[in-house]
Amino acid sequence: MAESEPKPVPVQVGEKRGCPEDEEENALLKRPRVEKDHGNGGSPHRDEEEEPEGEISNGEEDGETFADMMKHGLTELDVGILKYVSDHEGFSGILKERYSDFVVHEINKQGKIVHLDDLSIPAEVQEVTEAQEQPGEPDVLTEEQKKQLGELQLFKNKEDNVSIEVVDDSKEKRTLVHKAIKTQYPGLETKTEEKEGRKFIVAYHAAGKKALSAPRKHFWPKNRGSFCHFVLYKENKDTMDAINVLSKFLRLRPNMFSYMGTKDKRAITVQEIAVLKITAERLAHLNKCLVNLKLGNFSYKNHPLKLGELQGNHFTVVIRNISGTDAQVHQALTSLKQTGFINYYGMQRFGTTAVPTQHVGRAILKNNWKEVVDLILKPRPGAEKEFLVRCREEWAKTQDPEAALKKLPNKRCVEGQLLRGLSMYGKKNIVTAFGLIPRNNRLMYIHSYQSVVWNTMVSRRIEAFGLKAVEGDLVLRGTTAHILSAEEAENCSIHDIVMPLPGFDVIYPSHHVGEGYREMLSADGLDIDNMRHKVKDYSLAGAYRRIIIRPSDVSWEVIQYDDPRISLVHSDFEKLENKPAPVFNKEGKYRALRMEFSLPPSTYATMAIREVLKLDTSIKKQTQLNTTWFN
Repeated sequence: MAESEPKPVPVQVGEKRGCPEDEEENALLKRPRVEKDHGNGGSPHRDEEEEPEGEISNGEEDGETFADMMKHGLTELDVGILKYVSDHEGFSGILKERYSDFVVHEINKQGKIVHLDDLSIPAEVQEVTEAQEQPGEPDVLTEEQKKQLGELQLFKNKEDNVSIEVVDDSKEKRTLVHKAIKTQYPGLETKTEEKEGRKFIVAYHAAGKKALSAPRKHFWPKNRGSFCHFVLYKENKDTMDAINVLSKFLRLRPNMFSYMGTKDKRAITVQEIAVLKITAERLAHLNKCLVNLKLGNFSYKNHPLKLGELQGNHFTVVIRNISGTDAQVHQALTSLKQTGFINYYGMQRFGTTAVPTQHVGRAILKNNWKEVVDLILKPRPGAEKEFLVRCREEWAKTQDPEAALKKLPNKRCVEGQLLRGLSMYGKKNIVTAFGLIPRNNRLMYIHSYQSVVWNTMVSRRIEAFGLKAVEGDLVLRGTTAHILSAEEAENCSIHDIVMPLPGFDVIYPSHHVGEGYREMLSADGLDIDNMRHKVKDYSLAGAYRRIIIRPSDVSWEVIQYDDPRISLVHSDFEKLENKPAPVFNKEGKYRALRMEFSLPPSTYATMAIREVLKLDTSIKKQTQLNTTWFN
């Protein structure tokens, strides 16, 4: 999901390590940094849709300014984003001048907007032990033994075990003692030992001293939900980056975490996460160590989260330096509220370099694997790190994957993963080598090709028929698409109309726009009647997508301010810190539009903003605006 938005000054996002649980006293304690002077950038509406990781940055920019580097970027025209639905006059403004200008709150499956507003650890429900459930059983432990066992459980005694002599030596008595220790003191194990003809039950920590910092599964109380749900607040970080950081601190695999959707990188975002059998206390402890992340609103439940379970996302967006009058702003936002916007796939779907992701996707669908490798690895103009430039030059010169791989300090980028695959499997096994790239990234290439086709066809549909349902349009009845008759079209709204992403399991409109799909794919060397691929992963079933989306909960205000560096949104973290809300000067020299709205999943907030401003939202165009503004 990284949405690529205007970015006059590249932002380096680092990960802070050094605070595992067993280093509490020595760790450098930090809370999320409050944003200071960051430049602009963007991440895809991961709350909108997950996008390819693309080239993973490792550090500083070399040479060119960002504006120079983006001369080779895409514009909206390049990806089929052509039309608007409203007739108001557009106006200029700067999108995401600061990452705090774009705030996303998840809307959970109950329809509630998710906030971080509680850092406390939930009180444990008192566990009813088996010993307590059976009051008829005698209490076999003395008060002194209970004290010793309690200290042992918490590592407070100097010994590494507690020995309890069994005076009344019978199997039944020993069983009661074993059972009492294990049920009343989770984490302790027991064994029977004989010393000098006397029998003792010895209690000890089977897992050693790390048992408390990394509790084993059988320590988990039976009446506690297996999953700790919490709210993740993050600034200027991708969801998967954040989960990887948490995984390293907790020494877990990332797949132990679940979530309902990924969120924008260049933003402040708030969402729910679930993790299997990690206590709220351990998670809360990480708040001392994390940078640009905060965890809270802990609860225990019996289920994980599933992708797509959310109802949508609520956005608070600041557009700075607007040129529109108050009347223009009112007209634009009223249209957004009443009519909506074209549900285009946003620019972040198509990458930020001179080689668009949809070109790679087209080559995959054509089974042209040499072109796939060439597109990913060949030298290219535009936004590139110096080490990537050297890697590409080495590949172009030698076609040696091992030599090119040595030029990369970070082997986890797409180029590094592909080169590693070529090194392992050889250049004659490109399909297998390409498989080393994570599946989501590989599929994003072909999904971006589908998206360009969809955008282009929807632009044709709006051009041909406007905002009225017509004969031959498609609507969904349940999950099945239905072609409208002329009579049915009279009773349908434009908000009911869907258009297909190309695939083997969809139908197309029966009017001339439907034929446009065939023509476009044919021009690209693809057969619309044969969208199955030799590699099953790359077979496209297709899907349906509404062409117009009407946001809910739309509100807005024009604000004036004097300091262009201050945040204009009061974040959840600032509220927790009891920091005052921003104060605006009605006579301030700068004007900004602050708007709020909610969108369903898999829609792009940048496309709603585009409809308001009637401006190209591509990095290329926004960078030009930002460069002018900053100069």
